[in-house]
Amino acid sequence: MKAKVNKLALTLLTLALASSCAAGSTSSTQSQQSPNAFEVSNTSKARTTIKIDGSSTVYPITQAIAKEYQASPKNKVQLAVNISDTTGGFEKFCAGETDINSASRPILKTEMEVCKKNGVVYMEFPIAFDALTVAVNPQNDWAKDITVAELKKIWQPSAQGKITRWNQVRASWPDRPMNLYGAGQKSGTFDYFTEATVGKTRASRNDYTASEDDQVLVNDIIKDPNALGYFGYSYYEKHQNQLKALAIDNGKGAVLPSRQTVEKVQYQPLARPLFIYLNFRDNQDKGLVNKFVEFYIDKAPITASAVGYIPLPDESKHLNYVHLYQGKVGTVFGGKAEMNLTIGELLRKEGQF
Repeated sequence: MKAKVNKLALTLLTLALASSCAAGSTSSTQSQQSPNAFEVSNTSKARTTIKIDGSSTVYPITQAIAKEYQASPKNKVQLAVNISDTTGGFEKFCAGETDINSASRPILKTEMEVCKKNGVVYMEFPIAFDALTVAVNPQNDWAKDITVAELKKIWQPSAQGKITRWNQVRASWPDRPMNLYGAGQKSGTFDYFTEATVGKTRASRNDYTASEDDQVLVNDIIKDPNALGYFGYSYYEKHQNQLKALAIDNGKGAVLPSRQTVEKVQYQPLARPLFIYLNFRDNQDKGLVNKFVEFYIDKAPITASAVGYIPLPDESKHLNYVHLYQGKVGTVFGGKAEMNLTIGELLRKEGQF
């Protein structure tokens, strides 16, 4: 699989580099017109702070890269890294309040429309893959795996107030209360998880403990023997001695989340790409924001791996550079998330941007 992905990505990279020589070329996947990436605004002001917001899932990557960037005395700009989660982050980003939004799903059509209305032109960069993890307390000695159908049974809106005990999900499980923990409704994780399990974005029961901060969910599950919750893989890996991940069975056998099962296209449908979005005004200025994005693209594979996510192949980094210097704006996802997307398919999309 890896060899095929590399061969495919190298071919796409060659095509992308060749296309950079074609003046004025545009892509049918782009949602906005791309200005010249190398224009320098004569009215741009000296920048002292880069505002970054968005996903708590992507936060560990961004935080680590920002810390490394600011450690150099040459990089005097201040990096304000906050968490509003993906949806909350896009609200600020599309209002022009932030420079970079991190996201655990692609930008949605409604968000694209708000950005367009406010004149916010954006660039999309995939930076890692995640294995969205369903976890329980280690004292839970009955559940080792769970099917996608059982996850739907638990989380669908009609389950609210009705599916409240473990034995209601699987008869062999004990008659104990099931306490649910999950992403808040401004979270990209919430959007992705509901579509992947229930079959419809944002369709979920509401009687659960919700948070836009994955670390809060982790802490709650660690304290609750009857807990079941979901969050990004990085948070599980960091606390794996205090949590237990459930293997996910999508009809082809139960598979635990791991870097290897994502790379081998075995962990479905909860494997997903992670992104950062850049407000193109900052790229157009060719100032400090653009310099930081170049640094981010360069460091993303190593940093993603270090904090617990699945790094994308080197070809993805090269494609991101091509898109940055070509000024490729918009999204290749058409305003919706895609279930069961593989790393190879992501590279194919990016190569055709």
